[in-house]
Amino acid sequence: MKISVVYSLPFRFPFSVFHLPMLAAEIIAIGSELLTPTKTDTNSLWLTEKLNEIGVEVKLKTIVGDDEARLEETIKDALSRSDIVITTGGLGPTEDDITRTVSAQAVGRKLTFNEEVLTEVQARFRSFGREMPEINKRQAFIIEGADVLPNPNGSAVGMSLKIEEKLLVVLPGPPHELKQMFENFVLPKLRELAGEIYVKRKVLRVSGMGESAVDELIAPIYKVYKNVNTSILFNRSEIELHLTAQTKTIEEADSLLEELSIKIAEKLGNAVFAMNGETMEAVVGKLLTESGKTLSVAESCTGGLIAQRLTEVSGSSAYFIEGAVTYSNEAKIRTLDVPLEVIETYGAVSAETAEAMANGMREKARTDYALAVTGIAGPGGGTEEKPVGLVFIGYADESETKSIKINLPGDRYLIRWRTSQAALDLLRRKILKNPEIVR
Repeated sequence: MKISVVYSLPFRFPFSVFHLPMLAAEIIAIGSELLTPTKTDTNSLWLTEKLNEIGVEVKLKTIVGDDEARLEETIKDALSRSDIVITTGGLGPTEDDITRTVSAQAVGRKLTFNEEVLTEVQARFRSFGREMPEINKRQAFIIEGADVLPNPNGSAVGMSLKIEEKLLVVLPGPPHELKQMFENFVLPKLRELAGEIYVKRKVLRVSGMGESAVDELIAPIYKVYKNVNTSILFNRSEIELHLTAQTKTIEEADSLLEELSIKIAEKLGNAVFAMNGETMEAVVGKLLTESGKTLSVAESCTGGLIAQRLTEVSGSSAYFIEGAVTYSNEAKIRTLDVPLEVIETYGAVSAETAEAMANGMREKARTDYALAVTGIAGPGGGTEEKPVGLVFIGYADESETKSIKINLPGDRYLIRWRTSQAALDLLRRKILKNPEIVR
């Protein structure tokens, strides 16, 4: 059986329904700590990605605390409706680790003591110079008829059990244990079950437009493609278009995605900044690298966020030269040579100050381009004349200095992030020789 996948991300609001059959899976994350506000179930995200890659669709994810009755009910329900059920967590040696006992009850099987597993657990403890505590013997109990999934990174082995036409997989909770166990001992079996299905995904990213505006333009295009699932998401400051093709051949999937993505890009024009899921900072970095140009940034309201995003891209030292966080008026004057009279006349949050910051930064760093941002991120500090969310972005190159004014919705985090995105997008469009900024 052969399955091929490129790219996987969560999606919503799909337009089309796949015509090829897909196995259905459910994931049950076990542990009362996952129901607190301080812990996140990251295992199910990783497992979903791996399952999607082989053409298995995750239909439901459930978090269950250390409650025997609720866990047994959840496992039974999952097996009644899904082809594959995967549990994570609750395989430790303590009293609150109830997964092996409850899983056995849910499938009507007994737990049997496995001497080989006990020997392996004992040997693992001895390798650390310790004797195994008596309590760890619990980890040697295996559901009757289950295959043991070795755990090279921990003491809790996993289990895989066929229940009629369904598959129950029981995995440990620690990610470094779960991932290696799943990839080595579970994924190959699931590939065989999934059959010969080709699933390929492509993500386009769009800036400066809303979901409704994007959908209005491209719906007549993607609705024609019945074997491609098109989903539109808003992600903080951009629109993501998720295109998912499921076909009988990889060539057909490639052809469908390429054809559809090109048509969408042609319709949306320069608003499409990424054709393969790239971040804005990666796209800008590539443009700077290809053009041999350099960049510096001066930040006020974003507090260094633009510089942080730029330097997260490998190789950014080739084009990102310098950044300055000039939060106070004194810093703008001292570091960027912003004239005092500009700030006194127009204010720190103004087009004039943003342009002076960009000019000063470019001259200090001697770069081809410079960006500057100044604004009111909130929640306080806004006035009727200059409300929270008001931002000015300055831009300077060898031929011009200009600024744009934007009013951004959201809390402090979103305003800062959206400011950084708008600034990078301004530079992107300038490099592409397109002065139009969609806001």
